[in-house]
Amino acid sequence: MTVFSTGSYSGATTAEIARVAGISEPILYRHFGSKRELYFACLDEAWLRLRQVFAEKLQQGEALPVPAEMAFRLRQAVHVLPPNLWIQALTEAGEDPEIARYLRRHMRDVHDFMADGIREAQVAGKLAADRDPDAEAWIFLGGILLLSVADRLGGLLDDEDFAAIATQRIRWLSGAG
Repeated sequence: MTVFSTGSYSGATTAEIARVAGISEPILYRHFGSKRELYFACLDEAWLRLRQVFAEKLQQGEALPVPAEMAFRLRQAVHVLPPNLWIQALTEAGEDPEIARYLRRHMRDVHDFMADGIREAQVAGKLAADRDPDAEAWIFLGGILLLSVADRLGGLLDDEDFAAIATQRIRWLSGAG
């Protein structure tokens, strides 16, 4: 995940991935039939880790974090930014229909999880009942992708910008604004 997340799908080599993982390329290919298959496994694992962070937050009775909070939480909890992997997959999707199919399904899964979390938070009275969970889940995903763009470009948005975005999203979602 680190090699893909810090570089690019097309730029990553299986030799580099095996070296960073501390294994040989034949061992890598014993577990994954192709670089694409390994990439899909990395996407699944990164999402699983992020999903666990969200599930723990919900179990503690908290609302889902707004995208801006990801700048503060994802790097510590997940260590690899799933959105960086999503952006790469999006780039590759134009050339690779299998990646496009995978990413559509994957993003729908992420959306559905987030929308369900928003619904649960509404039932618990943590978020305003009149907010559309499906629309808010897409906005949430857009915010996470913005985090990836800012992360990749450096200097586009800083922690203060994300804090201001977080404040406004919380205000909106809670019905305070």
